[in-house]
Amino acid sequence: MRMSHAADLWWKNAVIYCLDVETFFDGDGDGCGDFNGLAQRVGYLDEMGVTCIWLMPFYPTPDRDDGYDITDFYGVDPRLGTNGELVEFLRVARDRGIRVIADLVVNHTSDKHPWFQSARSSPDSPHRDWYVWRDEPPADGPKGVVFPDQEKSLWEYDEKAGQYYLHRFYKHQPDLNVANPAVRDEIARVLGYWLHLGLSGFRVDAVPFLLETGGALDAEDLPDPHEYLRDLRAFLNRRNGEAVILGEVNLPYPDTMRFFGDEDGDELTMCFDFIGMQRLYLSLARGKAAPLAEALRERPEQPKDTHWATFVRNHDELTLDKLSEEERQEVFEAFGPEKRMQLYDRGLRRRLPSMLDGDMDRIRLVYSLLFSMPGTPVLFYGEEIGMAEELSVEGRNAVRTPMQWSDDDNGGFSTADPEKLPAPMVQGEFGPEKVNVVSQLRDPDSLLSWMKLLIRRYRQCPELAWGRYEVLEHDAESVLAHRADQDGGTVVAAHNFADEPVDVTLRLDRLEPGDRLVDLLSDGTTPVEDGEVRLSLGRYGCRWLRVVKPGEVFVP
Repeated sequence: MRMSHAADLWWKNAVIYCLDVETFFDGDGDGCGDFNGLAQRVGYLDEMGVTCIWLMPFYPTPDRDDGYDITDFYGVDPRLGTNGELVEFLRVARDRGIRVIADLVVNHTSDKHPWFQSARSSPDSPHRDWYVWRDEPPADGPKGVVFPDQEKSLWEYDEKAGQYYLHRFYKHQPDLNVANPAVRDEIARVLGYWLHLGLSGFRVDAVPFLLETGGALDAEDLPDPHEYLRDLRAFLNRRNGEAVILGEVNLPYPDTMRFFGDEDGDELTMCFDFIGMQRLYLSLARGKAAPLAEALRERPEQPKDTHWATFVRNHDELTLDKLSEEERQEVFEAFGPEKRMQLYDRGLRRRLPSMLDGDMDRIRLVYSLLFSMPGTPVLFYGEEIGMAEELSVEGRNAVRTPMQWSDDDNGGFSTADPEKLPAPMVQGEFGPEKVNVVSQLRDPDSLLSWMKLLIRRYRQCPELAWGRYEVLEHDAESVLAHRADQDGGTVVAAHNFADEPVDVTLRLDRLEPGDRLVDLLSDGTTPVEDGEVRLSLGRYGCRWLRVVKPGEVFVP
């Protein structure tokens, strides 16, 4: 496949790296990460192979929900820097060829936002209808509390307003009324502002909830929600033709396809594959490939010029809500048997290395899967070195601890006193004394070195992102094998979910006499005989192989 073709849609074989400025690197020694510190670490991300940085919310906030409670969509929280320092960071990233996207959190605001303070002040306020109000909570209104450990209702009574307001999340986050044209216009201005400053797109938080907010309104007041997404995408394309919208849509595959825009592909540019992620953990728990293989076979082909985003975990709880109750308990028993490791009875608040007891063979297997499965891989900061969670931190924030740069005080994150940090450092066997960037940079056998190799090979194999994908049939129940074909190029990948070695024979149609398979993650060549190839995989072993034609010069 021609690299010039692959580069046209940059996000389709990008490497996206999600980080929180607050916890990444403290550049001024006050204990809080900032844009000056992040700019100093762009070179590290570039050398790792990251092509796109996803910023978690950096806007002004009371910080009651880790920055997702926003008081100004056009600003930078003073703890993190200034708008000018943000722009300097964007310039440094652009110099390294790295694009930047940011969280777009417009389904709600903080209750401290000037819009809400204006709205509650009077029924005649120009911002009153920017939120959803009712004299009494409607019996036919939206259902489903997002955080059942914190909230019991979606409606909160406001004494000053004399009415109830809708909040799908915390009560201090009133929902915006997207049925109001003025709100939709303001959301477009927010997008336009940040695109003008240099962002290349947005990750949209909780997209289904954003579109369902109007469910509390009369039907005639609510525009077609998917028409609204189309308008948002069209606006984005007009302002910046290469910008993307990455959507958080945790729904079954058929429902998620609607958020792509069905076959037209004119709504979200990318959607996270929550189903595949959850089935991956079920396969890990069982030591069998079938759950993940079934998900990959079931996953619909995305519309032209859209893509799935794949991930191992994100900044929230590791949700398992799309598994059956029995399947979820299997994963809990394997990777989070203690109640304190679980959250909302539907997910885990742990990171991968601790769930897998630090088994590096198994950890390497998972990230090999991430980069070889069809989709754009998304990493959460610290995954590349094997950071774990700190369970003493409440809720989802257990996985949002400071980045571990070295074995110095505070893991090299900050020179401030530990009590000034945004969160405690991870303690124990996964703490910075044993898990950090500096030590792994010097170790060719480290997880960081493995990640760099995977990223390099992934970027050299556009077939994995662009190609026609096929799960291969065979007789080894612990092995997931697949191939990707594009423009005459073929890449084959095989992964063993078992803790003991296995041999597997794969049938590879459409290959010709003399074709051979060249290993991409190690040295070696495997012949193809009568359209079949026999592969040996170690415990939790993984192999990527490129089909090389007779006489073809292969340069890895």
